[in-house]
Amino acid sequence: MTLRNRELVNLLLVGLLTAAGFTAVYIARQDVVSAGSLSYAAFFIAIFVAAHVILRFALPNADPFLLPLGGLLTAVGLTMIYRIDPDLALRQGLWVVVGLAVFALLVVFVRDYRTLDRYKYVLGLTAIFLLMLPAIPHFGRTINGANLWVGVGGIVFQPGEFAKVLLVVFLAGYLRDNREMLSMGAGRFGMPSLKHFGPLLVIWGGAMLVLFQTNDLGGGLLYFSIFLSMLWVATARWPYVAVGLGLFAAGAYALYHVTPHVRERVSIWLDCSWTFSSACPVYDQGYQLAQSIFAISGGGFFGQGLGRGVLLTADGQTYIPFLETDFIYAGITQELGLAGAAGLVLLYIVFCYRGFKIALQASDGFSKLLAVGLTAAIGIQAFIIMGGVSGLIPLTGITLPFVSYGGSSIVANFGILALLLMISDRVNRETS
Repeated sequence: MTLRNRELVNLLLVGLLTAAGFTAVYIARQDVVSAGSLSYAAFFIAIFVAAHVILRFALPNADPFLLPLGGLLTAVGLTMIYRIDPDLALRQGLWVVVGLAVFALLVVFVRDYRTLDRYKYVLGLTAIFLLMLPAIPHFGRTINGANLWVGVGGIVFQPGEFAKVLLVVFLAGYLRDNREMLSMGAGRFGMPSLKHFGPLLVIWGGAMLVLFQTNDLGGGLLYFSIFLSMLWVATARWPYVAVGLGLFAAGAYALYHVTPHVRERVSIWLDCSWTFSSACPVYDQGYQLAQSIFAISGGGFFGQGLGRGVLLTADGQTYIPFLETDFIYAGITQELGLAGAAGLVLLYIVFCYRGFKIALQASDGFSKLLAVGLTAAIGIQAFIIMGGVSGLIPLTGITLPFVSYGGSSIVANFGILALLLMISDRVNRETS
């Protein structure tokens, strides 16, 4: 079986699972949704098959599993959003179309992704500019304590999602160019001179400062983790990891004592995530996490079934604020249980496996580092949000890749998917 035929078979299986999910929600909630909304499943299959057709002509040697994996993760999210609010599902479906349109444009018109290396400094500075946009008066929007959104007219988007991709491209290009100097080391601890870190620290440090200014703790942790993982892959030097972890610990300690938002998040994690008492001084702020853990524990092993969980009040409001975005994993766990939650984690593991396999097979440094960075971005982001809503780590307000409601996230994730497929196509052509 050819790579593209294998991809088509996998996509058809994803389509069947999507149809089954929408049907299950419809059967459970006939008083809320209509039979016409089941057409979402058919529409979903059609747009992903269209993406598959484009890949047949543009990237015939690309990995056959990444697009179905992205499709299945998107289907899980769309089905859950449809279960929460059919109107939100319609909007999310439109964003999926936009995301796949961006995916198609990248695949068709970016003939050689390696040309992005020429513009790495421009892309890095553009990423800083995007991260600064929410801090501009009259443009920024503050939600749940974090100033991450930008409103222009009637359109509200999160520029940090796109900055993430641009920073990965910058890091891949810069680390490839300076890999030897960074790997050689000097001095007692094998660290190179500071001048070799100059541009790297300017771009990355600027991104961190902007993220702290906007109270985007999740974004700060995500970018730091991506930076450290790419630096380790490029140099294989343990002092970088040790120094990086030390800086992270020192920065976290300092932020805890000077930033009320950080202190509040840590207090919620340490106290109210397990106490659930109205006597707790941050109970009101910890309501989301308390409800999230209640929802997860109520799912049991196999869950209560799609559409049958206790997620909505009698008037249609969600028990967990921002359920369709930050806390969608808690809703999935309640309705699909530990088995469904573990299955979702497994999908991300397989996605990361395919991405890292592409990086291992790539013959040039830029492709290797780009594949590593893009894959790490998906995997680390998934861990941060799933760990946060389950109480494993302090809660941060980022989205679950491909699953959570949000146009900026969906479009950026399909951009990542397109770049990974372009790298894999080149890798497979060189090794065949």
